[in-house]
Order: sequence, then structure tokens, then C-alpha cells
Amino acid sequence: MLASAPPVTAEGISWNGFVQSHAAARTGDVDCPAGTECDFPAADLRGELEAKGKNAAGNAAFLGRFDLLRDFALDDARLATRELYGDLRSTMLAARLGRQVITWGVGDLLFINDTFPKDPVALFTGQPLEYFKLGSDALKLNAYPAPANLELVIAGFRPDNTPTSRRFVLADPLPAGLPRRTEEPGNHPNELEISGRVSGYLDNWELAGYASRTHYHSLARRATAGEIVGTYPRLNTLGASLTGAAGKGVLSLEVGYYDSPQDRGGRDPSVENSQLRGLVGYTRQPWDDATFGLQLYGEWMRNYSAYQETLPAGFPAKDYLRRVATFRFTQLFAHQTVTFNVFTFVGLSEKDHYVIPSLRYAFSDSLWAEIGANVFGGNRNGTFGSLQDNRNVYLTVRFAF
Repeated sequence: MLASAPPVTAEGISWNGFVQSHAAARTGDVDCPAGTECDFPAADLRGELEAKGKNAAGNAAFLGRFDLLRDFALDDARLATRELYGDLRSTMLAARLGRQVITWGVGDLLFINDTFPKDPVALFTGQPLEYFKLGSDALKLNAYPAPANLELVIAGFRPDNTPTSRRFVLADPLPAGLPRRTEEPGNHPNELEISGRVSGYLDNWELAGYASRTHYHSLARRATAGEIVGTYPRLNTLGASLTGAAGKGVLSLEVGYYDSPQDRGGRDPSVENSQLRGLVGYTRQPWDDATFGLQLYGEWMRNYSAYQETLPAGFPAKDYLRRVATFRFTQLFAHQTVTFNVFTFVGLSEKDHYVIPSLRYAFSDSLWAEIGANVFGGNRNGTFGSLQDNRNVYLTVRFAF
């Protein structure tokens, strides 16, 4: 059983935080529609305060991370709880309750068995990578019976923060003029989402199996007789991953099956067809202070003929097999105070791309600045090519205290 613990005292609490300025400027001459922030899709000033502590025995702890954000692009100010949870631990068991960031799987910016909420808006506007994952309001239970580790997550639904026309220029194939009725927070799915993971080691290889009963976290929209309605369809997943040393680098493999129980026949165009997803990745250090990584990723759609037959007019058709390659190169300079990084998505089947170059300089342990870009291009019907009117350059400056 979990060990009981005395309450955390004030003496056990530590405080830290940072102040950050971030701005992303759109590049190129783009005709933005009314209501879209055209010149600066992101411009904000953020202050984050973190408090954490534990009891003397070390078997109880808490963490709180809060952001006060002034968003100049949307003329908005808000206080956000990034994380807020408590921990209880014993030798064989652990429990964490509250808002927490959970990351599963072995992919680099490619997620198969990680069905927890994400923030593509943060990625596409150059926010620090930590903001790409959103916190889940969840109970996470861990058990460590040899030789396996078990993890169970019971979470409330939280949607992805997907791009909207307030910041991005987006193609909308749905009929113009119809009122848009999307799911408001009070109408989000009220079923608890359950995810499980079992992992262990075989020699130097880490193996993991995953299963979840959750939802698609991106809005699915359909046109009815008089309006456009948005929902979050149910999703079941089952998968596995394997990672370990291979040659002079690290090999990663991951596979997952996405089951859409609300449309297993594939005839509802507003619900993603069931899919088999997989990736293979390899990372190595070619020389000192440099890292190279390559991934190949695929999505195999089931019931593709039914999908083609029911695809509404005006919607670009997806491929039966969507293939993506990624490349990451990182190099440190000047006693590791300068970091050059480039991450590239290449749509092999959709003929598009997304390139994220960045350069960061650490002036001191407390102060750093980063410049970078989000470069979308290629086929305008592709996942990345459809965003090419949203190319931007960004600057982030952070002072930690």
C-alpha cells in the first residue's frame, strides 16, 4: 500500500520561475481574411511561477506551475495552470493526482501511442517545445512488480489546441455561410479516458505495450442541413514500442492501431477511418556535441474504398498510405552556449514539407534567446503544404529566476 506521509511544511517548498517574451512575424505577402491576426500571429509576454516541495521522508511531494500570459496578438490576458499535482510514493507503488504532462512512445515529434492532448499552435508559432504538450487532469498510478513497470492513467477529456482562423490562414472546404457550432467546454465528452502502459527491459532493449480508450482530441466537423457541427469521436488504441542500442546509435520502433468505434465501416467522412500507424527511427552522435536523427512514419487507412465513395465534394482526398520522413540535426558550439537545431518533416506521399530551424544562445545560466522559423511548403492539399501562408520567423527571450 502507499505509505502515509506527514504534510509538506513550508520549509520544504522551493520557488522559481521565469519571464519570457515571444513574437512570431508572418513572412511573405499574404492576403489575410478579416478576423485573422496577419502580421504577428503570436506576440506575448509570459511570467511563470513554479512551486514544489516534499516531506522529510520523501514519499509525498507536490508541484505547481502557473503562467500569467498577456497575449497581444489576441488582445487577451489569462492565468493558466500548466501543472498542479500531488505525489505519493512507496517502494512498489506511486500515485499522482492533478494536472500533469504525460508523454508516451519513442517518436520525436511523431506520436502514435501518446494520445494525450497537444498544442500545435505553440509548435507552429515557435513557442519553446515544452509548450507542445498540454497537461491532463488525471490520476496516474504506477506499480513496479519485477520485471515489468505498469502505468494506468484515468483522465478527463481535454481537447488539443488546434489552429483557428484567429491566428492562421486556413483553407475551409466546408460550405461557406453556415453557422459554425463547435463543442463548447461544457459539451466536451464527459467519459473518463483510460490509458495503460506496461514496460520492461530485455537485455539492453526497452519494450512497452499500450492500450487506451479515449477520443480524438482534434475537432471533427460535419455539415448538416442548417449548420456545421463539431464533435470529438471515440477512439481506441492498441500498440507497442521497442528501443535500444544498434551499432553506434539508438534504434526506435513503434506501432499502433487506431480503432474508430463510431464508424468502423469508414463511411462517415467526419470521423477518421481506423488506421494502422508505425514508425522506425535512428539517432546517433556523429561527432562531439552533435546529434543526428532520422524517422520514417506511415499511416495505413482501413476501408479506403468506402472513404473515397463518401468523401464530400471539394475535400482533398487523403492517401491510402500516408508516408512522412523526419530529420533532426543538433550542433552545440562555444562551450555549449550556442545551439543550432533544425527539424524537418517531409511528406513523402503528400509532396509537402515543414522545416523548423533555430539558433539559441545562452548568455548566462539565467538568460537565453532563440531565433527560428516555421517554414511550410509544397502541395497545398498536403498536411503541411496547406499551412504555407503561415510561414513565420520568431524570437524568444527568457530570463529565469
